[in-house]
Amino acid sequence: MKFLDRAKIYIQSGGGGNGCLSFRREKYVEFGGPDGGDGGDGGHVFAEAVDNLNTLIDYRYQQHFKAERGHNGSGRNRTGADGADITIPVPTGTVIYEEDEETVIADLDVSGKRVLLAKGGNGGWGNARFKSSTNQAPRKANPGQLPEERTIWLKLKLIADIGLLGLPNAGKSTFLAAVSAAKPKIADYPFTTLHPQLGVVRVGPGRSFTLADIPGLIEGAHEGAGIGDRFLGHVERCAALLHLVDGTQSDVAGAYTTIRHELEMYSEDLAARPEIVALNKIDAIDDEEMAEKQAALENVAGKVHLLSGVTGQGVQPLLHQLMDLTAKRRGEEISEAAASELPEEDDGWTP
Repeated sequence: MKFLDRAKIYIQSGGGGNGCLSFRREKYVEFGGPDGGDGGDGGHVFAEAVDNLNTLIDYRYQQHFKAERGHNGSGRNRTGADGADITIPVPTGTVIYEEDEETVIADLDVSGKRVLLAKGGNGGWGNARFKSSTNQAPRKANPGQLPEERTIWLKLKLIADIGLLGLPNAGKSTFLAAVSAAKPKIADYPFTTLHPQLGVVRVGPGRSFTLADIPGLIEGAHEGAGIGDRFLGHVERCAALLHLVDGTQSDVAGAYTTIRHELEMYSEDLAARPEIVALNKIDAIDDEEMAEKQAALENVAGKVHLLSGVTGQGVQPLLHQLMDLTAKRRGEEISEAAASELPEEDDGWTP
């Protein structure tokens, strides 16, 4: 199934049914008069987060959604039936925007969360409603209220605990495949990953977290270079970021600062998230070169972990630290030893 994380759809609620203009006229039956019933209410349009979807691909083929109109009222004071509501199922983590793509209508970040997008029109009153002591035979009935129409954008932000960042070919997909059951595409050319990938990492009994891998960023991504930075939305909900730097490239410090600059240009809040920096592919360089590049990276990034996604060197201690960060975000208890190893956070940051 193709991954699609944004879609534009058009919705319309149901209009209200018209009120009825009717009089009771029966031979040999006294006390006739107005007996027009009210129109039924139009159907509403809802959106609901569900667990069995992970992409918005369905809304590439169907963009128009219209609720049922309320039925008209009829004689003998019969009210028209209400129109049926419709519910648009979306993946958990979907954010709904107005047509300008900036005004947020709702953030469906919890499964089962439901929001009203378009309210159905009220049914019109029949002429029986207008009967009074001074107007025994009203010849007036209201039309139903007009439907509400909207154009909205659906944007999916994956629900993940840890986000993977790095330049193209930093080894993110290899790392994801090594620590989870995910099977991302792995190749020796840039931009192998074209769509975000999710994997579940199991650290121990009852201890697991989800890891999100997004397409690599390059310099100028915030201006549209490469694939751009729109996929960064999929790591906005993460408790922490894992920043992989390719140990085989010459300027590891420059690679790190490039990604940090793109993060800051995209969102200051995302750039302020707890970050763990790791020098990857250490199996492909000798000890002397590894020590030089580790020192250069630590000058700009602080503490640096050494690991190899291919051989597994340094992976397990890193996974435990990521698990502890996730547990802290969830409010779970962690050991004192694990808590002492957690990276320091900015005073102004709140999860």
